[in-house]
Amino acid sequence: MIALLRNLVLKDLPLKLFSLAMAILIYYTISFVAIKNAPALSSLAMPVDVRTFANLPVLIISSAADVRRLKVVPETVAVTVQGDPRILARLESDEIRALVDLTGIQSATDLRAHLEVSTPAGVTHLHAVPSEVRVIFPKDH
Repeated sequence: MIALLRNLVLKDLPLKLFSLAMAILIYYTISFVAIKNAPALSSLAMPVDVRTFANLPVLIISSAADVRRLKVVPETVAVTVQGDPRILARLESDEIRALVDLTGIQSATDLRAHLEVSTPAGVTHLHAVPSEVRVIFPKDH
């Protein structure tokens, strides 16, 4: 038993010591690189800001109806977006669109429709209040 353990430890001892030295060298090299690049890695976590735009008009998209005759209740909504603080600081309310898509709807008198929000690149839509609007079609339709 002692001979087996002695053979296990001492056989190829220079090769085992070299392997241990290489493992330690690789470990410290990777640790040094990770510490040196920590600020660069932390900048990958982009800062995010949130901003709300109130009183955005609701736009109607339709292929079948004359949208000028349709009434939307409420006519304006509040949209909350998130993104890079520099982009949001320059963002104007007319760059965000609150849309109701009525494409494919031929006729109705009163309809609840979900809002779709369109934002520029780098800006993410979080939510709209209200998220649904009521679309009232004209009586003679």
